[in-house]
Amino acid sequence: KAALGRTKGPLMKVAQFLSTIPDLLPPELAAELAGLQSGAPAMGWPFVRRRMRAELGEDWESKFASFSREAAAAASLGQVHRAIALDGRALACKLQYPEMASAMESDLAQFRSILALVKRYGKFIDPSAIGEEIADRLREELDYAREAKHLALYRAMLAPYPDISVPVPLGDLSTKRLLTMTWLDGAPLRDFQDAPQAQRNRIAVLLFRAWWTPFGQYGVIHGDPHLGNYTLAADGARLNLLDFGCVRIFPPRFVEGVLKLREALATEDIAGIEDAYTHWGFRDLKREQIEALSIWARFMFAPLLDRRVRKMAEGVKPGEYGRREFWRMRQQLVEHGRVAIPREFVFMDRAAIGLGAAFLRLGAELNFAELFDEAVAGFSVEAMARRQDTALAAAGL
Repeated sequence: KAALGRTKGPLMKVAQFLSTIPDLLPPELAAELAGLQSGAPAMGWPFVRRRMRAELGEDWESKFASFSREAAAAASLGQVHRAIALDGRALACKLQYPEMASAMESDLAQFRSILALVKRYGKFIDPSAIGEEIADRLREELDYAREAKHLALYRAMLAPYPDISVPVPLGDLSTKRLLTMTWLDGAPLRDFQDAPQAQRNRIAVLLFRAWWTPFGQYGVIHGDPHLGNYTLAADGARLNLLDFGCVRIFPPRFVEGVLKLREALATEDIAGIEDAYTHWGFRDLKREQIEALSIWARFMFAPLLDRRVRKMAEGVKPGEYGRREFWRMRQQLVEHGRVAIPREFVFMDRAAIGLGAAFLRLGAELNFAELFDEAVAGFSVEAMARRQDTALAAAGL
């Protein structure tokens, strides 16, 4: 944990993600790495002072009523300091670590080398597009001006939900390496894993809507939905969304593929399943490959097909969440030929795993299928395209 915390950058983000997947790592290791989500080692005051001067000028301190020297949180790409605006508002100042762009490119070069070996020797997937997708998303995370636009986008998409809060970005106090936004008080969701069932269910409903509504109505997902990126307001009535660096925008046709796959899985329509995979960007799949991919798809879609109150995973022994299905899929693909993973599939699958893990951590018992119906109500490719164009243009994206 200490070594990864000092390293920062993509390697630390991998460790963060691994800690969110239930049963992937030994509990003691997962608990330690989970601390990297918001409690990584912070840079000291000399760095903060130099960077703030570089971003806002020599008189940067005069632009705040106060600015805390100690970091309130630190993660893989930057750290957050509390401040008070001249108008009295509580602020969060997210400051990027030094030399992150060069560190990112160095780590990505090593990552591409690993993927080249996987492509050469791997027997069940062709990862070519995976590297391209991850590289593009990570580079976007370094652009805090883009993240400020993500904030504006999410504030618009979630405006109908007063119980979900998104910070307000302050453009005059932000740059490409500094993002200043309003501070949202709240307790980490990890603190509620032993709360009464009704409270955990309520948190999970808000979490579901905060993630699935932007996807179902606008084709937008938060690509990193672990518990560390959310807090619950002090009054317990509002969910706070905190980090918007990793956001993926999909064409409406991809969203249509998700709905088509859900329907086809429910009716065991093989042709419909193949059509859905085509919407996602899979090409030239054989019937055996379709059947292999559907092992994982049925596992991931199970809560959205089961129209009753249930947990995210049922009938699964501790330590076996998703493993059986993954290895069955892998074995069949090794036997029948590997598949090329489409770019747009990468973060959708990664985010779905992270979101499912959050529901498991909370022990939520919900009618997930009913909530999904609500999130995608009124879907059509044409309507989503209009909504998406309008929302992206308003946010400057």
